[in-house]
Amino acid sequence: MTTFVDRVELHVAAGNGGHGCASVHREKFKPLGGPDGGNGGDGGSVVLTVDAQVTTLLEYHHSPKRKATNGKPGAGGNRTGALGQDLVLLVPDGTVVLDREGNVLADLVGHGTSFVAAQGGRGGLGNAALSSARRKAPGFALLGEPGDARDIVMELKSVADVALVGYPSAGKSSLISVLSAAKPKIADYPFTTLIPNLGVVTAGDTVYTIADVPGLIPGASQGRGLGLEFLRHVERCSVLVHVLDCATLEPGRDPLTDLETIEAELSEYGGLDDRPRLVALNKIDVPDGQDIADLTRASLEERGYRVFEVSAASRKGLRELSFALAQIVGEARAAKPLEESTRIVLRPTAVDDEGFTIIEEDGVFRIRGVKPERWVRQTDFSNDEAVGYLADRLARLGVEDKLWKVGAHEGDTVVIGSDENSVVFDWEPTMAAGAEMLGRRGEDHRMETQRPAVDRRREKQKGRDAAEAEYLAFEALSSGRQASIEGDDEDS
Repeated sequence: MTTFVDRVELHVAAGNGGHGCASVHREKFKPLGGPDGGNGGDGGSVVLTVDAQVTTLLEYHHSPKRKATNGKPGAGGNRTGALGQDLVLLVPDGTVVLDREGNVLADLVGHGTSFVAAQGGRGGLGNAALSSARRKAPGFALLGEPGDARDIVMELKSVADVALVGYPSAGKSSLISVLSAAKPKIADYPFTTLIPNLGVVTAGDTVYTIADVPGLIPGASQGRGLGLEFLRHVERCSVLVHVLDCATLEPGRDPLTDLETIEAELSEYGGLDDRPRLVALNKIDVPDGQDIADLTRASLEERGYRVFEVSAASRKGLRELSFALAQIVGEARAAKPLEESTRIVLRPTAVDDEGFTIIEEDGVFRIRGVKPERWVRQTDFSNDEAVGYLADRLARLGVEDKLWKVGAHEGDTVVIGSDENSVVFDWEPTMAAGAEMLGRRGEDHRMETQRPAVDRRREKQKGRDAAEAEYLAFEALSSGRQASIEGDDEDS
């Protein structure tokens, strides 16, 4: 059963934002209460966070799809939708996050370090937030934006100070078991160690970590055996220790040949030429082991290596080796610059930045930009008023004028967004007044057709009063005319 995984492919999906609500306040004795639709809640994000208690990516190997929750839609009465919950994924210290093309997105080192792998979608605005002095009762709301969805690759690179490298069965696991409290599996056959083992060593006042890197054989840097899978664990180490087997019985092998082979693989892998090296001639307690160590020590020292003759069984030479490693680790730590405090970098928008670009591709005008693409995602194209609002926003941004300048004509195809998620329409220059085409700003025909009954009764009563007053005036006028006629008769 798999117990250690240091590379996984993970599909992460953030939550979608909730839709805004289009609602008009209705209450007795409060006619024309106005819009009261609430905003939608933001979707949850997927966040990778370093946890010192996590040592493997095994959990994500078994369940490679992770999704955060969606935001809830808004409601009437100015009620905002609930926010989606962020999904926090705990990863080991030293995890590198890459995209599918191999580009590094984040290098997570240090407990608590986090990275937003997928950003949650923004919630849509309700019609209460969209109302203004010119648009008093919007009959639409904005849609919530979809959350990010992407495939990422996570690779674990052990954060250790010392790396033990060498052929299988050279005694690396035995050394780490006596230098530290680690208890790796030890046996007398090749490839006993299938996962990197970590141990903590105390030498005087210095405490450092040591890693056993398994599987290095000829051709490991090209993918032979397990070496390529674990060479990444060497990258963060400050010092490398060549563990050479002085008691091997395999034909064609000796300490010098083993050293040259491993160095060739490290050089082929790349990026490790600047690391200091030590050599540990191991198994000097076995018959002929001490003799082979004596024969090869001079040659190794001529090549510039510091050589230590050690034995995991008798523990001979281990104290000298551990203190030598502590000295190199201390020097490496002192040479590192002090961690700088977090700085906030401000990058103001350029003065001439229009916020969008228009590119003509075979007679098609493609509009790209954060704002136009976001506005398109937020628009409900089944609502004419929402489409008109989108046209107004694009016109205010300057899209209409820019299309004229680049040579667009009425009826040309205009595309907003990328090929994967775009909106295509035939350009009509008059659409700049899109919302006004639906009626005068600030008026809502729904408010006329759905007035409260009390208003309708008042208007009827006003009509009856006006009719009665007109009738009384007519009677008065008729009476005056009749009196005038009778008076004329008497005079005659």
